[in-house]
Amino acid sequence: MLLGLIQGLTEFLPVSSSGHLALASHYLKVENPGLTFEIVLHCGTLLSVLVYFRRQLWALFLSLFNKEMKEERQMIGFLFIATLPAAIIGLSFKHQFESIANQPRVVSLLLCITGIMLLLPRFFPKSRGDRSMTLATALIMGFGQAFAILPGISRSGSTIISGMLSKVNPAKAAEFSFLLAIPAIGGAALLAIRDLEKIDSSLAIPYLAGGVISFVSGLIAVYAVLSSIRKGKFEHFAYYCIAVGLISLIYLQYSQG
Repeated sequence: MLLGLIQGLTEFLPVSSSGHLALASHYLKVENPGLTFEIVLHCGTLLSVLVYFRRQLWALFLSLFNKEMKEERQMIGFLFIATLPAAIIGLSFKHQFESIANQPRVVSLLLCITGIMLLLPRFFPKSRGDRSMTLATALIMGFGQAFAILPGISRSGSTIISGMLSKVNPAKAAEFSFLLAIPAIGGAALLAIRDLEKIDSSLAIPYLAGGVISFVSGLIAVYAVLSSIRKGKFEHFAYYCIAVGLISLIYLQYSQG
């Protein structure tokens, strides 16, 4: 349940779920339950975004059979293009990225980088972006998502910031980021779905509890991020990431000599 809570909240909050899970496992001395449990947690967070964006997703589905729904059909194309960078890079360097999760110092440093990244809009012209999504901005946000394969780099943070720096309306960038999570999370789950058969029957209840908690907390996180963007408080997450990263680095420095 604890890992489900961490996964659900940090999957969509711009604070890096992979980074938090890696540090939580290290500091709490929690043995990694394995890929099967991670799939269950990801299915919970996937369900949360499916529930929140159910109307938009239904419209995208209907557009496949209705040529007049040009904007929706265009959005499907944008999502496909934006998914490619992470898919290619993730599959090509899968083992290298996984090894970083076992290096708390590196993960802590990457959390600090996430915080700095979230502050970038402050150093650019303050005129509010009002552009709609284009093929170019979709690709830019796709590379932002690819960068977030690194444990400690926030997927939602890097994609939303990439959109904002491209002058995309912040709310539209956030919505696209969450929709982009569907093929990213769903694809990762499908690649390892066969491992679900290995679940020990005695672990079914704990796994289910973790999945339910990740779903509820993930839904809360979606609302929180969209609300923070509307209120212009998105950068507040930057201070949290920098604080956690620095505290972790200082603790590691003194505890390990």
